Amino acid sequence: IIETLRSSENGKSMDLKELRKSVLIAANLLSDGSEDIDKSSKKLFKEAVKFLEKDEKISLNADGVVKLSKTERSKTTTETKKESEIDEDSEKKKKKKKKDGKRKRELVDDDADGNKKDKKVKKKKKSSEDSEKKKKKKKKDGKRKRELVDDDADGDDYDNENNKKDKKVKKKKKSSRKESENHADNHVDTHDQAEVDNDDEEEGDEHPNNPDESAGEKYTTGEVEPANKNKPCKNNPLGITRLFLGNLPFTVSEPTLNAHLNDTITHIKWITDKTTGKFYGSAFVEVRNSKDAAKAMKEINGSLLMGRPIKINYAPMRPGEEKDWPPKSKVITGGKVANAGGGQAGGKGLKAMSVKPEGCCKLFIGNLSYDIDDEGITKFFMGVESEIKAVRWLYHKESGDFKGCGYVDFWNTEACEKAATLNGKNLLGRPIRIDWAE
Repeated sequence: IIETLRSSENGKSMDLKELRKSVLIAANLLSDGSEDIDKSSKKLFKEAVKFLEKDEKISLNADGVVKLSKTERSKTTTETKKESEIDEDSEKKKKKKKKDGKRKRELVDDDADGNKKDKKVKKKKKSSEDSEKKKKKKKKDGKRKRELVDDDADGDDYDNENNKKDKKVKKKKKSSRKESENHADNHVDTHDQAEVDNDDEEEGDEHPNNPDESAGEKYTTGEVEPANKNKPCKNNPLGITRLFLGNLPFTVSEPTLNAHLNDTITHIKWITDKTTGKFYGSAFVEVRNSKDAAKAMKEINGSLLMGRPIKINYAPMRPGEEKDWPPKSKVITGGKVANAGGGQAGGKGLKAMSVKPEGCCKLFIGNLSYDIDDEGITKFFMGVESEIKAVRWLYHKESGDFKGCGYVDFWNTEACEKAATLNGKNLLGRPIRIDWAE
């Protein structure tokens, strides 16, 4: 925000809306030319402005104009003075180098003629020395050949001795090769054993005997100093480390989600129904630092997790939430059902239906595709001749995103019973989850 105000036309003030648009574009939270700004981005900008006002770095008047404080304006002037001084120093150094270069060239020109003559003399000496060396070498080679080939017998003895030497050298090479191969095999065996041990440890982590003990542990990979955790960075100017995750698979587990976010999660809060404990397909997570949060927003947002494109948004803390976040336990849920699997969000496999209330004409439907609509659900239940009376879809209060579930009313209990037989059947590529509702 401060850099944008400094780069404005007058260098000190700017309209609030224009400032917000340029800051969000610079932070990659708004595409250039777009006018639609989501609520979360507006909240982030508003909190940043309030923070800078408290710090007395900017001021906002009644006309909606944001101004830099006198201290910030004085900083810009001092910075420009320093830049000008640096430019002057660099120009002086360049001029000095040019003068030194001219002096050196003048001295070199004076000695150039003498050096040329010396070089010619040296070349002649080198050529004569090389010719003498070649003659001496030829004489030595001729003597060696005459000594080796005095007669045929001596030549044969010489060949036999050479063959023996070659055999000895080959034997030594083979023995050294065998030793190196044995050493390499031992190294591979120990490495394979280490990988097996690591695999056993990882399987134990994914399937703990005591779910409560595993839920109380914390990740130790990539620990970051508290001072650098909320440091502002690129694509995360407010240094937010809490994220909201939506459109999660109903059978997702804590290890699977953490692995998908590159082992950066330190705390998870599954969002579940307070009374029934049913998982809504969303969660709040705390990551190690602001850079991990920015990377998740840029690279992991929209990626497929167990066949579903997950949604990721920044979730800045509201006033009064500092005491409760991050939570004491690594994994928390809103009900007992979702926590029964030891970090499992929505349990494993097809969930059994509860006891049917007397005269029930209403069903809960979950694990739905985000492409479902009134027409699609009506056709689905008409396959068993169950006519729908009304449909109510569920949405998140904070983000307005579809939760992937809802309620369906039928005209009579017989139609409701027929519709319940479709529990676990495929609807738009996903097994629907059905249960009785009052």
